[in-house]
Amino acid sequence: MTPYAGKYAVVDLSDGSIEVRDTPLEWVRKYHGGKGLAFRYLMGTLSRAVGPLSPDNELVLATSPLTGTLFPCSGKLTVGTRSPATGTILDCSVGGGFAAQLKYAGYDFVAIRGRAPHPAYLWIEDGKIAVRSASHLWGLGTRDTDAVLRAELGEDISVMGIGPAGERLVPLACLTADVYRQAGRGGAGAVAGSKNLKAVAVRGSRPVQVRDGARFLSRVRQLMKEVILSADNEWAITDGTPVLVDICNSIGVLPTRNFQEGTFAQHESINTDRVKDHLKQRRACFGCPLACGSYVDVDGWRVEGPEYETLAMGGSNCGIGDFRAVVRFNKMCDDLGLDTISAGNVIAFAMECAEKGVRDYGLRFGDVEGYLTAVEDVALRRGVGELLGQGVRYLGENFGGLEFAMQVKGLEMPAYDPRGSWAMALAYATADRGADHLRAWAIAQEAVAGMDPFTGQGKPELVADLQWKNAAKWSIGVCDSCSVSPEVLAEILSLATGWELGSAADVGRAGQLIWLLGRLFNVREGFRRREDTLPPRVFDHPLKGGPADGVVVPRAVFEEMLDRYYALMRWDDQGVPGADVVEELGVDVQGGVWSGS
Repeated sequence: MTPYAGKYAVVDLSDGSIEVRDTPLEWVRKYHGGKGLAFRYLMGTLSRAVGPLSPDNELVLATSPLTGTLFPCSGKLTVGTRSPATGTILDCSVGGGFAAQLKYAGYDFVAIRGRAPHPAYLWIEDGKIAVRSASHLWGLGTRDTDAVLRAELGEDISVMGIGPAGERLVPLACLTADVYRQAGRGGAGAVAGSKNLKAVAVRGSRPVQVRDGARFLSRVRQLMKEVILSADNEWAITDGTPVLVDICNSIGVLPTRNFQEGTFAQHESINTDRVKDHLKQRRACFGCPLACGSYVDVDGWRVEGPEYETLAMGGSNCGIGDFRAVVRFNKMCDDLGLDTISAGNVIAFAMECAEKGVRDYGLRFGDVEGYLTAVEDVALRRGVGELLGQGVRYLGENFGGLEFAMQVKGLEMPAYDPRGSWAMALAYATADRGADHLRAWAIAQEAVAGMDPFTGQGKPELVADLQWKNAAKWSIGVCDSCSVSPEVLAEILSLATGWELGSAADVGRAGQLIWLLGRLFNVREGFRRREDTLPPRVFDHPLKGGPADGVVVPRAVFEEMLDRYYALMRWDDQGVPGADVVEELGVDVQGGVWSGS
């Protein structure tokens, strides 16, 4: 008896075939679930250089061992694929109730390959999967898609689907679950669109059991009081991520006017107090007591959020201090199926291009109507949106402005200026899917714990440790918004599975293995040290405003941090993992998946 369903399904949309297989015990023992399980599957099935938008790419929807149990903050689903935005391996974490429904339906994960001859959606219910026509759904936004499927299948289902942006294969397209939750980064929505897959709907009623139910429940109750509802997680209950607007502005890392400045004069007009002014209710993912989601209504525009990343990238970074406009931006992106981080970044880039005389895309900082129109243009690949939707790296390389195209490996940078947080500079450069803040949210140690943000000392150790811990945490199935120690993860997973993990060191080892797996994939696809870098602006253009005024990340310091990071990872000076660490950590994928050359 374990919390795993014991089965996974492979759906080939090209011919409609569905194969149900046993989940290999050795996979879940080593990689647990979520990110690790998705990476292990993809490493064994995707051939080298598979096109992200080709039928041969696969889209993996993976649960975790704690999914569907009573352990709090365990409602996240992992979406794994090869990214059309970057070419890297990609995993996204999405909340809501979809993951629990998929586990209750009898599957640890579902892998989707091929391309349906006509628009289709998957219907999953208690061990059965059907490919159904989505012709009546094609062209709908994510909210209407959800509503139509609930009317057809019942209100007790969970739906994850794409909007018009995904249908049109925009690299900024995301997947939306239960209307308000997004697998946002890296273009997973475009991968679904390339398969003519409009949505996946699921309902399950099968039980999820743990090995030692009585002890598991007793420990969960104790942890709820002592850890989950403790001061460490209080911010999620009272404010959610919007609390970061004022914090980041105060330390000078709030992206403003396409990362030209680190403070925003109108930050109080888009901060957590403005969210609270329009708050209707708190929203939670499955089984979560923190309810960090804010459901707001502004002049009839209803949305869950805006989260910090949206307030920053769709607000200050575009020179927009109008909270109502940011809510509209958020709602439009959600319904059209666009990642708000990348959308805000690319619009701000276009604004600076006009300001600098590089190219006029018709957008200006602070122009509310122009920036809202641009959202729809990008999603529909209409007019200038055809270009903007390709992302800032494409625009910079083809039309100018590459020095201030704020991206890593083709993924637009999120809302922490790395010149004010040198740990985040290294975290962005080395993240497996391109510029990413969640793989190692190292700024917490600099902004809260008092670590000097303007030094490379100790930063490689910090970033590596966080990347390993988070890889394990997301694979075991705990949300990144919940502060839980590796010791607790080891204990609770042991109670759930009956496997004696021993200690936090065992969790850490799993995290190292999962992180290594992602690096091996990227190395196989040609990624090396030259891709582990940052935009020229970070090195050459001093930040303006706040405590980081006049600061750049010195190239020499960055290269020293990268050297030290590679040494900690046991990779060579080009970022290629050594055969010794591959063997020691037990990578079990063969068949030319990894080459040390």
